[in-house]
Amino acid sequence: MRKIYLEIRAKKSYDSNSSTVSGCGDGSVSASVRILRFERSCVKIMANRIVLNTISYHGKGAVENIVPELTARGYHKAFVCSDPDLLKFGVTYKVTSLLDAARFPYEIYSEIKPNPTIENVQHGVAAFQHSGADCIVAIGGGSSMDTAKAVGIIANNPEFADVRSLEGVAPTKKHAVFTIAVPTTAGTAAEVTINYVITDVEKKRKFVCVDTNDIPEIAVVDPDMMATMPKGLTAATGMDALTHAIEGYITKAAWEMTDMFHLEAIRLISKYLRASVAGEAEGREGMALAQYIAGQGFSNVGLGIVHSMAHALGAVYDTLHGVANAILLPTIMEYNAPCTGEKYREIARAMGVEGVDAMGEAEYRAAACAAVKQLSQDVGIPADLKDIVKDEDVQFLAESAYADACRPGNPRDTSVEEIAALYRSLM
Repeated sequence: MRKIYLEIRAKKSYDSNSSTVSGCGDGSVSASVRILRFERSCVKIMANRIVLNTISYHGKGAVENIVPELTARGYHKAFVCSDPDLLKFGVTYKVTSLLDAARFPYEIYSEIKPNPTIENVQHGVAAFQHSGADCIVAIGGGSSMDTAKAVGIIANNPEFADVRSLEGVAPTKKHAVFTIAVPTTAGTAAEVTINYVITDVEKKRKFVCVDTNDIPEIAVVDPDMMATMPKGLTAATGMDALTHAIEGYITKAAWEMTDMFHLEAIRLISKYLRASVAGEAEGREGMALAQYIAGQGFSNVGLGIVHSMAHALGAVYDTLHGVANAILLPTIMEYNAPCTGEKYREIARAMGVEGVDAMGEAEYRAAACAAVKQLSQDVGIPADLKDIVKDEDVQFLAESAYADACRPGNPRDTSVEEIAALYRSLM
């Protein structure tokens, strides 16, 4: 039986009374889909689709390709999106020094928060228009790149100036402003994804925007740009990458090509994250590649309720996204296990668990969850949400998570009540 992929073109999010075609998949095929009632929606059955960068550069010294790529295309001025800390600690300078040496004009925009807001985007669009730039260079983690994506989309599609109108799958007509994305963390893979996340401060929620027009044309993945990441950020972004790989592997839309990406990412992260947190160069290089490979997969098939619940935590408490994911992941894996077929056996194998072929279903599922818990503990991630979540916020968090765009891809169908119980189980 072949899988079906539903492309949902819509203006806004779904009606909570979604129609379930069927429940759990068997873990090897997408045996079920969920059709959501969208406002002004048009649902079309399509073949599996993969969207990736036109070009990507990998390895030490990859940033040396930025100026040649810009000049070869005839661009004249870059709009550099990078957050204040990267400017402060000289990370952005590793790229702007190359622009300076080539006398390539640029303007820096750094009004970017860890969880970028609607206001950050609006100010960024105005700054881009005022700058006279004709291309974007995004330098940073997910915050800088998500801001740059939204700015680039609105600049070329001004009818979407209301940032909220981009939520879900927005029918933009033009590709974003030409962008080169340079990650400085090994986790978000925003340089290779077709989505970005913006925080609505007024409504205390994050919303996901999915648009093939937002993917950067060029990704420059240079481990030297990640060399100064502090230990805590290295751990958090690395566990974010692991969450991408595991959720992407078990999502309802997963298929053979994305399984290939996700399993290799899980293997590499399990091999290199501890060393990367310890500051070892080999670990940094391994994680730079691993997180990109995970992005190649999940960007094309979606995620699940780990991300939905983490988005809610980030919106309400400004919790670091990777930390939220890492705390939630083992518990949600246990919750999803009945709907994953034999996939946890392969997760356990990729994480280095021995003897998985001799294990029964319950044993290999438990082994996969235990391996994730151990890795998270080894890199210093908190074990629970006790110091983060307030009981009076749980209902709102659960409702926000249920309304999140990542939720429908979860292998197990869920409810607001079950999500609330999952939050409470970690308090």
